Amino acid sequence: MSAFKPAAWPRKLRSQEWYGGNSRDNIYHRGWLKNQGYPHDLFDGRPVIGILNTWSDLTPCNGHLRELAEKVKAGVWEAGGFPLEVPVFSASENTYRPTAMMYRNLAALAVEETIRGQPLDGVVLLVGCDKTTPSLLMGAASVDLPAIMVSGGPMLNGYFRGERVGSGTHLWKFSEAVKAGEMTQEEFLEAEASMSRSTGTCNTMGTASTMASMMESLGMTLSGNAAIPAVDSRRRVMAQLSGRRIVQMVKDDLKPSDILTKAAFENAIRTNGAIGGSTNAVVHLLAIAGRTGIDLSLDDWDRLGREIPTIVNLMPSGEYLMEEFFYAGGLPVVLKMLGESGKLNKDALTVSGGPIWDEVKDVRNWNEDVIRPVEKALTQHGGIAVLKGNLAPKGCVLKPSAASEHLMQHRGRAVVFEDIDDYKAKINDEALDIDENCVMVMKNCGPRGYPGMAEVGNMGLPPKVLRKGITDMVRISDARMSGTAYGTVLLHTSPEAAVGGPLAVVRNGDMIEIDVANRRVHLDIPDDELQRRLAAWRPASEAPNGGYERLFHDHVEGADTGADFDFLKGCRGSAVGKDSH
Repeated sequence: MSAFKPAAWPRKLRSQEWYGGNSRDNIYHRGWLKNQGYPHDLFDGRPVIGILNTWSDLTPCNGHLRELAEKVKAGVWEAGGFPLEVPVFSASENTYRPTAMMYRNLAALAVEETIRGQPLDGVVLLVGCDKTTPSLLMGAASVDLPAIMVSGGPMLNGYFRGERVGSGTHLWKFSEAVKAGEMTQEEFLEAEASMSRSTGTCNTMGTASTMASMMESLGMTLSGNAAIPAVDSRRRVMAQLSGRRIVQMVKDDLKPSDILTKAAFENAIRTNGAIGGSTNAVVHLLAIAGRTGIDLSLDDWDRLGREIPTIVNLMPSGEYLMEEFFYAGGLPVVLKMLGESGKLNKDALTVSGGPIWDEVKDVRNWNEDVIRPVEKALTQHGGIAVLKGNLAPKGCVLKPSAASEHLMQHRGRAVVFEDIDDYKAKINDEALDIDENCVMVMKNCGPRGYPGMAEVGNMGLPPKVLRKGITDMVRISDARMSGTAYGTVLLHTSPEAAVGGPLAVVRNGDMIEIDVANRRVHLDIPDDELQRRLAAWRPASEAPNGGYERLFHDHVEGADTGADFDFLKGCRGSAVGKDSH
């Protein structure tokens, strides 16, 4: 890979289309902004940096980003730039209904037009909660102005009665314990106070921490960004240094298109396997790659992740939390280990302006129980397994590091739930005909079906099975699951049920086989019977009447290509808007 060649400096920047000169239009743009008390010499051609902030009181994971924005501003000022903070669409996974995933594409559109339509030369993307990270990068990549990402960082460890409590992971665990009669409701409420005891994102290797790791492995953050706890002073230092760095990136004209290459995506996929990352990373990286015009597919996920050992011993796959991961050395240690085993594209460019290997080659692992040597990996075959067959012609995904070994090859009777409401109505019924050998199947929870593809794929087990001491069963759906969840769960089944995929015609009593080693998922009925069922299938519901939900319904693609809108693939447009004044 050839080294990046910085652009000539000084030169006229994009923001001068608005602010440079003495025309009526220039004075219009410049004069109004001066009502904030900005001196005239700030409009002299220095880089104007937008700090795109996803802070919101209703996005608790990002509740501290206002403070980080001030540190970013300090860094921009120090480097000779002109910082302007801009609030952007923020969708929280733990508050938005029907699911934050439905609004990821809307947020990306809003971010794209926020950048394109305003006098910005470069942007700092302040992110945290799951969907804010991919949506901001999708939008920024579509405009392709210099951009750097700063995540808010994970919460501190939770503790309950001497036990580490992982956000999300223990929510599922304790909830199942209550249903099994092993924990009282009062104890569950007591544990609640232990789950989220500081600001920040999930402290497990959930989707937020996974996506922060994806951004660092893609090269879109400064090295070490992913794991610093939200309340650690070094998180604020990272924000300030990123503010300094974006000014130089603008001067050099170092853009996302220079960084987000196929080699970078390969690094991210392998990193996801090594850290035991969330299955949500699949749909998000596919969508980001689509915005950049990079050819990335589910086959790449399976091929690149198949031989990657999971070496990061964090919940939900392992036992520790993000705080220990940071103390052990964080993601740079993982990247170094990938590089030493020949699994890292060392020349991939980062926002530093240099290759990723230069950032990590000298780091040390300070805790080999948290970041394990390869020979002591949690699993030698981590990554994301992509299974295909007559039940999932375009694929479904499974996270081996969070699954049960004894269920990786399994044949069982289908117990079918037509949608999430049907599941909730039946799962606690003692009369439900189900045991631990069955395969739980849920339909109509994909991108179009839910709508939005909610995190409901890790269906809780029925109480009568839990009371036997069973903690895992094979589950199949077109839904997603939280990165904090665990189990032998097949997700993102494509085509989804709502568009007439084979999942839509599974019936109670059908036999289903899964064989993870051979990447196969099979509905055991004759081919002609499957075709008869598909021919007779009709949609379960009508299209929404209007609004964003109708736009989403009509244009969302399948999970196998990232669930982005069909009109946005590879359509990077001009970064310069027309002046109407």
